[in-house]
Amino acid sequence: MAAVNLDISTPALLFPAVSLLFLAYTNRFLHLAALVRNLHTDWLKHDEAALLAQIENIRWRLKLIRWMQLLGAVSLLLCVVSMVAITGGSLTLAVFSFLSALVLMALSLAALVVEIYVSGGALAILLAQIEGREPS
Repeated sequence: MAAVNLDISTPALLFPAVSLLFLAYTNRFLHLAALVRNLHTDWLKHDEAALLAQIENIRWRLKLIRWMQLLGAVSLLLCVVSMVAITGGSLTLAVFSFLSALVLMALSLAALVVEIYVSGGALAILLAQIEGREPS
């Protein structure tokens, strides 16, 4: 196995990215919270089937956002563990923690991609409703 050179600044590189991701994730969550409130009001007034499809879509998106946030937070925590391990001289733990942080960040981003795809489904539901047909 080749020698690994892991400097303390390497895991620290993820800190700005994680901050920006959490800002984006939080904005998506707040937007969905406002949508849920509007849908609740619409459901009480109209009781339409299309609203149920939208609610199911939002429920799925909220789960994805929770996973995005959880995976990102654990990724950040593992970066901290990696930096502490580097400082303490435990290169094996540092490398394992940093690689795990990278994998979790990749999974968080993959969940973001899925959530973006699912959010397009919400628009399809609205367009189907406008066109006067059932959402597929």
